[in-house]
Amino acid sequence: MRKRVPGILWILCALFIGHARAVQNGYNHNVVVSSGAPTSRVELVRNENEVSFVRLETVRMGKKPGLAVIFEGTGDLHYYANGKTAPAPNLELQVEAKSPQLSFQKAIFPKWTVFRDSVDQYIDVYVGNFIVFVPLDPATLLTGANPAGASVEVKISGVACTSLLCLPPFEKTLSVSVDLAAMNSWRQIVSEPAAQTSAPAQGPSYQTWFALLLALLAGLSLNIMPCVWPVLPLVVMRIIENAKQGKSRSFTTGLAFCLGILFFFIALAGANIILRIFYGTVLQWGDQFRSPNFVAAMALLLVVLALFMFGVFTVTVPSSVAGKSGSGKGYTGAVGMGFLAAVLSTPCSFGILAAVFAWAQAQQPPLAALTIVVIGIGMAVPYAILTALPQLLAKLPRAGRWMELFKQTIGFVLLVTAVKLITALPESRRAGVLYFAVVLAFCVWMWSGWVGFNTKPIRKWVTRIVAAALAITVGFLFLSAPASELIDWQPYDADAIDTALGQGRPVLIKFTADWCLTCKTIEKVVYSRKDIAELIKQKSILPIKADTTQRDYPATLALKSLYNEPGVPVSMLLVPGRKEPARWRGILFADRLKQSLTQLPDKG
Repeated sequence: MRKRVPGILWILCALFIGHARAVQNGYNHNVVVSSGAPTSRVELVRNENEVSFVRLETVRMGKKPGLAVIFEGTGDLHYYANGKTAPAPNLELQVEAKSPQLSFQKAIFPKWTVFRDSVDQYIDVYVGNFIVFVPLDPATLLTGANPAGASVEVKISGVACTSLLCLPPFEKTLSVSVDLAAMNSWRQIVSEPAAQTSAPAQGPSYQTWFALLLALLAGLSLNIMPCVWPVLPLVVMRIIENAKQGKSRSFTTGLAFCLGILFFFIALAGANIILRIFYGTVLQWGDQFRSPNFVAAMALLLVVLALFMFGVFTVTVPSSVAGKSGSGKGYTGAVGMGFLAAVLSTPCSFGILAAVFAWAQAQQPPLAALTIVVIGIGMAVPYAILTALPQLLAKLPRAGRWMELFKQTIGFVLLVTAVKLITALPESRRAGVLYFAVVLAFCVWMWSGWVGFNTKPIRKWVTRIVAAALAITVGFLFLSAPASELIDWQPYDADAIDTALGQGRPVLIKFTADWCLTCKTIEKVVYSRKDIAELIKQKSILPIKADTTQRDYPATLALKSLYNEPGVPVSMLLVPGRKEPARWRGILFADRLKQSLTQLPDKG
């Protein structure tokens, strides 16, 4: 994983510097461990629901005594296993043991798993559960080292990734006491050592001329990407208007538009050089899509662009874009529109671009930069030809009803693309983005459709301020990254509830459902409060999450037959000795819940 990049570089390359590449899911089953009492474990890394723990244990592998560094992780969390296939040097998992009394040999890693990522590169990884064995140096055993209890420190470092993003580099030191006197009783482990062969070399093996030709074709293909189509009517309008002002004006403003496209790819090339020289990593096409925030933002942008294609709102071409005679601002607007067209091409790009980028990153920085710029040239070529030869405009199809139907068809294509991006988000964030997309569409319609040309200014400003405020408020509620759950909710179990009440333990039941929008809001405004979570622990309350998503779920049946409630959301506090539970419906009940929890006796 690359180091933190200075702020100025993030601003320049925010669309393309995502987290390091990630791989498919799966557990490593190449390690076989014999039975034995587990030692305590510590959390190594965590991201949302993905977590990896590590613990140390004195073991024997065959006749060799040593330390087992035991990793226990979820299936969508992995470590780079091979420095040759990692995106930068020294990112692979490293384990080192040191002790004042003992000496250790080099760590023995298990066999890794080879995955092929989204840009056709092969990456060696450790996934899920595996063991790294650090053998004791035989010389230590022959020197009469103190067997009573030698202190050992094990340093673990590397980068952990999920299928969407890579976490910051970590380094953690664990301590353990090694009793050589008990060495014969240490349990046996069997681990298949890592293979000596590495994954295939990164990057396709193209000739330079062929790779540059592919880069040109890749740039040309960006012009047919659905994500670019919303801006094309404005571009054509601009070309037609400038053609009326003369060939010279048409050519210069068209050139400015092409420069805007090139500036975007020049920025990418510059960022790539900086990353490779100063940070030891590379820029890959598609890296940005490993960032959930970027994916969510692009999906929402496509929804807005679809609304534009449906005619929900229109984009007025400002004077800077229309290029009024004698105005230098027209060139600035052309450059900006070209840059925007290049940006909009990113979510809809396909394999040829990934192949070109993969080849470029296996080359020296100057050639890699040239390849990236050639992609921009390919995208700009059609506009350069069209503005240099304005007579070609006469061959464009005349406007008519077909054009409006075509635009609306593209709107549906954009919505399909947006849905595809949303499905790539972590499960915990998909629902929030979907809900906000609907609210955002409403706010855009409100912004444009509720006012007209003759609307009074005060009414126009009030309407648009309300629309913006609604979008910001709902966005804050549904787009923020979900925090780790503060409450250890247990699944609904009638027997567990009865047992807790019989032991004098209160029970808090949260009736919810996956399709319940209000339930999601309650999670954020009530059960994400630290004071409420602390009270639940302090009072030894059993928290129950009663899922009523399906009609045949036990919680659904109990909600109707046992508690006589018509639907969700509803929360209940069952207290031993009380006939009726306290009930809260709606959203704003956090303070009343806190008051009820405070009145309960503390844990005995």
